Amino acid sequence: MNKIGYWLMGVGCWLMASCASTPEHVSKVNQLPDIYPDYIGVTIPADIAPLNFNLADEDIDCMDVVVRGSKGGVLHTNGDWADFDIADWQALTQQNRGGKITLTVCVEKDGQWTQYNDFDIYVSKDNLDEWGLTYRRIKPGYEVGGDIGIYQRNLSNFDETAILAETVVPGRCFNCHTANRTNPNRITLQMRGEGGGTMIQKDGKQAWVETKTDSTKAAGSYSYWHPQGDYVAMAVNSVHQSFFTGTGQRIEVYHKFSNVEVLDTRTNELILSPLLQTEDLEIFPAFSHDGKWLYYSTSKPCKVPAEYEKVKCSICRIGFDAEKGQFGLQVDTLLNGPAADKSYVLARPSYDGRWLMYCVSSRGNFPVSQDDADLWLMDLKTGRTRALTEVNSLQCEAYHNWSDNSRWFVFSSKREDGMYTKLYLACIDEQGRVSKPFLLPQRNPRKYYQELMDAYNVPDFTKTKVELDAHEAYRQVFDNKREQVKIK
Repeated sequence: MNKIGYWLMGVGCWLMASCASTPEHVSKVNQLPDIYPDYIGVTIPADIAPLNFNLADEDIDCMDVVVRGSKGGVLHTNGDWADFDIADWQALTQQNRGGKITLTVCVEKDGQWTQYNDFDIYVSKDNLDEWGLTYRRIKPGYEVGGDIGIYQRNLSNFDETAILAETVVPGRCFNCHTANRTNPNRITLQMRGEGGGTMIQKDGKQAWVETKTDSTKAAGSYSYWHPQGDYVAMAVNSVHQSFFTGTGQRIEVYHKFSNVEVLDTRTNELILSPLLQTEDLEIFPAFSHDGKWLYYSTSKPCKVPAEYEKVKCSICRIGFDAEKGQFGLQVDTLLNGPAADKSYVLARPSYDGRWLMYCVSSRGNFPVSQDDADLWLMDLKTGRTRALTEVNSLQCEAYHNWSDNSRWFVFSSKREDGMYTKLYLACIDEQGRVSKPFLLPQRNPRKYYQELMDAYNVPDFTKTKVELDAHEAYRQVFDNKREQVKIK
């Protein structure tokens, strides 16, 4: 027999061995199916990729799933896991916007079929209206460099592509990629270490600048665009890490100094304020929805790492006049960290101006390294705050960002194993009620997440696919030519 014959015989054997069984003589049990990921009772946008899932019990023969819409439509899949056709799934979810879909799961094991209680997935009336997500994928180790990449994912299917990876710019470490309100026509990216610099891409044109000057302590990082699209707020800091021994903790990440500045991308001039260039540590800037305020966190200097437990951040804001390119003359404290014996960081205002989401932990200004970091929400109309108990877990939640319509947010969480951050999405309504979060869908979720040795961080939505010329980035990085910014 030739090679083609052997190949065809192998395919035939695989098809015969695969799950193609129909439920019969079914026994019903009064319990919900134990599925991975846990999508039971979640709320989704109609334009999301299928919420495929596995049974937690890996030793099954077959799974049969029927999905019925409250407003009509039926979907069926049968196989080793719930693997829905993308077009059929989205036709069903669009038909049932504002309603729900009900899933009936039957499982065959050792020749016996079992039917579990039905469960619902709710379909929001609000679409996501975003093309996808951008994020950094990195091994959760502590060495410099390595296999790092900024990736993007199409949220309507399972396609993932690299925007810029360490294989393109070897030996470089990069992060802090930021689009302007999910619009990648304005995007920044910082590269650290030798040959470092800040990339400002506007309307497809890359410019690499040196943001460190004689009047500032370091290059910019932790960026955030002004909604007008001309200014970028940045933190100026140094990042360090120390390791614990003999405790349940692994690492403490801290900053020895940090200030905040704004770069005018039209003139490459830095706008400084003495109120943001103090001995305190100003960090994580974010403009308000209308650009009139700049939120940031600040903490008193401590002798880190020895006094790491004393780092308590407050969330403040300062006025900003985009026409004049000037800061205000007064700082308002919204949340006082030392007074509450807490640390408040990563303020992220919703783009409709209603909410302020932020991280709360017992200490520190780098929440992704704090196991007790949780997400909180402030109503900017009333000033009321509350913990987002709907999405928080016993592990770290951080790195949150809003969709452009302010009805959805993405965040990273270590809830599965305390080590790897994965991405979750949730919706929020006009009253601030938040849905149960759902894990970023994958084609075969158990296989994908078990085999993925990367952690996700700094996720953000993107209105369209990010178009970045990696060859041009390589040329500019290794040409090592940077336009020097100036102080305004």
